[in-house]
Amino acid sequence: MVPKGFIRYRVLEALNEKPMSGSEIMADIEEQTDGCWKPSPGSIYPLLAWLQDNGHVKELPMENGLKRYELTEKGKALLAEQKKIRKHLRQEVGFLPAPFFDSFLMKISPEKKVEINETVKNFAIAFFELGNTLQEKVSEKAIDEANQVLNEAAGKLMEIKDKIKGEKT
Repeated sequence: MVPKGFIRYRVLEALNEKPMSGSEIMADIEEQTDGCWKPSPGSIYPLLAWLQDNGHVKELPMENGLKRYELTEKGKALLAEQKKIRKHLRQEVGFLPAPFFDSFLMKISPEKKVEINETVKNFAIAFFELGNTLQEKVSEKAIDEANQVLNEAAGKLMEIKDKIKGEKT
């Protein structure tokens, strides 16, 4: 269960850095997700074919048995448009918020950074695995339970925020 457009965006970003093969792109995405997810060849290669058919990437001459792709000017324009959309969603709509880690993690100890990254990673894995399981077998009870847990967690996080604000005033 990967957010719509995530793979295309990551492929465009990867190819914007340097020409890559499909397998190199898959490894790059796996690295970018801290090993939580690696796209399958069945998701990467059809996307590369679509990007090539639409002039967003071009195939480079084979090197060491690898077929690498390079972003074209049209592909760079598509990436720029995707970045604008993501920025708008973050700032205006409040969706895809920049992880609170961006500024928050700069102010905490390296040990706490590792700890919170692990906690968030575990949360994301649990959340996506529940979503995958619910796709296989829908359960209203499980959905209600998950919703209750999420609402309780959000409420507790807001309580912490309010407590911190009260301490600083």
